This record gives sequence, C-alpha cells and structure tokens, in this order.
Amino acid sequence: MKWTAGKKRILLTSAVLISASAAFLFLLAGGGPERETRTFPVMGTVCGIDLYGNSGEILSRAADDAQREIRRLEAMFNIYDPDSELSRLNAAAFHHPFRCSEELWEILQQARKYYVLSDGAFDVTVKPLMKLWGFHRRRSAVPAREEIEAAKKLVGLEKVIFNDAARTVRFSVDGIGIDLGGIAKGYALDRAREKVLRHGVDSGVLDLGGNLFCLPKPIPGRGRSAYRVGIRNPLDKTRIMTVVPMRDAAIATSGDYERYVVIDGRHYTHIMDAKTGYPASHMLSVSVIAPKGVDSDALSTSIFLKGAVLARKVREANPAIRILIVRRNPENPAQILVERFGDAWEKEITVAPRSG
Repeated sequence: MKWTAGKKRILLTSAVLISASAAFLFLLAGGGPERETRTFPVMGTVCGIDLYGNSGEILSRAADDAQREIRRLEAMFNIYDPDSELSRLNAAAFHHPFRCSEELWEILQQARKYYVLSDGAFDVTVKPLMKLWGFHRRRSAVPAREEIEAAKKLVGLEKVIFNDAARTVRFSVDGIGIDLGGIAKGYALDRAREKVLRHGVDSGVLDLGGNLFCLPKPIPGRGRSAYRVGIRNPLDKTRIMTVVPMRDAAIATSGDYERYVVIDGRHYTHIMDAKTGYPASHMLSVSVIAPKGVDSDALSTSIFLKGAVLARKVREANPAIRILIVRRNPENPAQILVERFGDAWEKEITVAPRSG
C-alpha cells in the first residue's frame, strides 16, 4: 500500500486536539492529571498519541511502546519497501507458497472475513486497479475500458490460495498484488491500544490518520463521561456535521474527499470498486464506530462501496456497531441523503456545502 491519505496534520492546543481528517476530537482544557502527547509521521499520514494518568514516566513508556508498534507494523505492511514482508509476499506468491508471520496472517484473515461479508466489495487485491487509476503514479487520462478489463483480471481475493494449516499464501494468477491500505491503520490502532493498556493507561486518545480510538476511561477531573468526536461535513471540511460521544471504541471515516486523483478536471476517489473497475461514485462519506479499529476501518470502506444494504447486515449481526452514511441521490445528485444506523449522534446532522 502507499502510505498516504491526503494532507493530514495534528494541531495541539491546551483546549483542542484536531485531526485534519474526516473526524476530530474535542478535549476540555484545564488542569488535572499528568499528560503525554506526541505526534509523528507514519503510514503516509500523522499519528497523534494523547494519554492521561498519574505518572508521567508510565505515560511516556506507554506512548513509546505504542509508537514503536505502529512503526514496526508500517515496516511489515509497506508495499513500497521491497524488503517489507508484504512486498516479499507479493513478489514470491505466484512462484511458490509464501509462509506468513503470525501478524501478517492475522490481518489477512481479517481481510478475508470482510471480503466475504461485503460480497467481494472489500478486496485487498485491488492494487492493479489503484495503479492503473493513478494512485501510484499520476496519469493524464481516464483509463480505457480495455485497460480496466485487463486490470480486473488481476483482481479478486478468490484468486489467492490460503493454506490455513501451513499459514501460506499462493497467487493463482501472475500479477496479483495485495494492498492492505483499507485495513492496516485500524489493525495498527488496535495493537497500539493493547500496548498502552498493558501499562495501565486507560485514559486518552490514539489518532492514526483520522482513525481514532478513545480509551475506556474519560480524562480524570474533567467532568465528562465520554470523549466527544466531531465528524466533518463532507461538503465543507471546515465544519462538522455532528458530534459523537465515545468511550472504549474506534471510529473511522471513509470520504470521497480524503484521497483522490484529478483526471481531465474530474475528481475520482481512491475507494475502488473491484467489481466495476471504477472508483466508487455518489457516496460522500461513511463513518463507522466499532469496538475495534480493524472493524471500523474495513467496514467504513466496505459500506462506502455497498451502502445501506451492507450497513443493515452489519447492524443485525452486531448492534454495537454504529454507522453514518452521507451520499448523493443517484437520480438527483444535488440531493444529499443521510442514513444512520444506531443511536450515536449527539446533535442533529447538518450537511451543507460551503456558503459564499
């Protein structure tokens, strides 16, 4: 995967932590417990760690471990580093079975699960289409239909042979490539959370490029029972459209404005429909709140492609997951439709373009 998700930054003040992505978090100002904050570039974006507790030394060690874990996973999953484990898998798996480490195998099993759940919409073999559409190297014209059809022959997780007993992967077609960009940040967020909790730190927020995890306990002494996460208006990123109270949960938002290419003056989102070979259309944003980061990450992409049908299926299986969809009406693109699944939204959802 190419570690990029558009221009994102973290701004830290005494009152607010803001991630310049689809979601951002409000924190109250004031005195109170010890605090450890840090930001660092990773996975083509910025990670922010903001922890609270009674011991600055413990907080520092917890943040160190979380940072190391995220960087370690970046090195493992980076398809642009030929020495990464995922790059070695992509280079070798057509020629012979590639034996995966436990962690790479674990994330691939999650990808398999969401491929099945989404009826093939969530597909980590989409790399050839991403490359064709200019997400790896800029292009000046929309791909020809023949190019798209040729790339589609190299896409499809059903073309990947998994040996569960041996923990190996084999490609049945030469040219397949696995890209974990739709799931790796959520997976890394979960692993970083585990590192922090092992130090006994249970207050604060981990923000990996807009994939947020709010730890189990609110900040001591601040008078709030939950963190408040604002979800950006997809038609005006300077505003929020709603606020969500959260604790011990992750949120991820997939938006058509977060990462895209412009070809012949037209904006194409990075979220690729493997079935058609074209970027998704009509959907503006999908936000998913789930107990785990890997689920919120993969589901926000899957539902961006499959819409309300998959959202209902997910909610029936797991009512703890909450979903917000903002999309254009295909029959009248000027009409914006909002669909919510689960009670999570602190205020009325307002979606409108920038005025003036």
